[in-house]
Amino acid sequence: MTTTSTASGFTATGAGAEFPVGTVEPDYVLTEALGTDPASVFAGIGDGDREYWDRARRFVQDEVLPVIDSYWERADYPVHLVGRLGELDLLRDGVQVDGFPTMSRMAAGLVNMEISRGDGSVATMIAVQGGLALRSIAECGSAEQQQRWLPAVAAGKEFAAFALTEPTHGSDAVALESTATSTAGGFLLNGEKKWIGNGSVGGVCVVWARGEDGQVHGYLVPQDSPGYSATKIEGKLALRAIWQAHIRLENVFVPQENVLPGARTFKDTARVLLATRLGVAWSAVGHATACYETAVQYAKQRMQFGRPLAASQIVQERLARMLSELATMQLMVVQMTRLDEEGALTPEQASLAKYTCTRIARGIASNARDLLGGNGILLANRVARHLADIEAIHTYEGTETMQALIIGRGITGISAFA
Repeated sequence: MTTTSTASGFTATGAGAEFPVGTVEPDYVLTEALGTDPASVFAGIGDGDREYWDRARRFVQDEVLPVIDSYWERADYPVHLVGRLGELDLLRDGVQVDGFPTMSRMAAGLVNMEISRGDGSVATMIAVQGGLALRSIAECGSAEQQQRWLPAVAAGKEFAAFALTEPTHGSDAVALESTATSTAGGFLLNGEKKWIGNGSVGGVCVVWARGEDGQVHGYLVPQDSPGYSATKIEGKLALRAIWQAHIRLENVFVPQENVLPGARTFKDTARVLLATRLGVAWSAVGHATACYETAVQYAKQRMQFGRPLAASQIVQERLARMLSELATMQLMVVQMTRLDEEGALTPEQASLAKYTCTRIARGIASNARDLLGGNGILLANRVARHLADIEAIHTYEGTETMQALIIGRGITGISAFA
């Protein structure tokens, strides 16, 4: 669109139309990656890790940001992006798979952060397919199961889901009530699962159910199995570009060869969850980065009272506060990831990272939304999408309350779980 000033003080736009000067809002450019690193915590990142990070950034800029608002608004699932993540080797969340290059925990964190800077739904594709499902098979599966599923799931050629949460068991998933009853040649699964990402799109589902021994075990269930039915959950206000399902299991037969031999108790399930908790903290950093960087770019471009917002003292104070908080998050996830790579990360530290980062991310997103004023609720200006999605990651992989109880147990030596 071309505009020119006229002698009358009006701006001519298009074919003869005239509008008062200042009533035509500019097209804001808010999606540039600014490389925000105030404490230089990423300065020492190795070349291999940085290559994963750069690849994720190119994917976000070229393939995610141009399309994601449309999918998010329609609550549609861009399933082709799962395949692209696999092709680019960004789907594994650090799980080592034969035939794939080594992906360090730091690389996995950087990928999680960068993809979340683009969109939370796309980051959740990694969390579900790589962090939960792929990791369950890698850590608890037999050699045959690993050979069958790991390369295909890592490459995004097969969808994979992780079915733990139930309609009446979220934070107390340890008390799950889905059952596995022995029968000739295998087991029959019965029960319901809820909030299962990828649970309705086909592929394989890692289902956790209670066996006749009273322990929780894992089962590989193809989603086309008789008795497996999944309904997409409608009406979500967050993570709208990925589908979560409500699953019903009615005498679903699972052959013996589909039982995960390494999943003997809920402790094995918890081990998988622990490994993904730090990834959620990294994701929070990515969301917060998107909100902060959007606020910076908007403040420089938005004119009010005859000057850019960035020229106002209160706006600069807000940006400084957001940057300070973002630096805190970055320092925490990098240090915790270094501990993880050394095998020294404790459950309390993983919980502290998620607890701290998702809480801070909420504050940064709220501050950025307010700084953008009315424009802050528009999808095109991306802060509102991240604000909503942060609410989801603040809850999944363990609510704030559950993380606080884990941390509190570490502080006091006393378990306060009900």
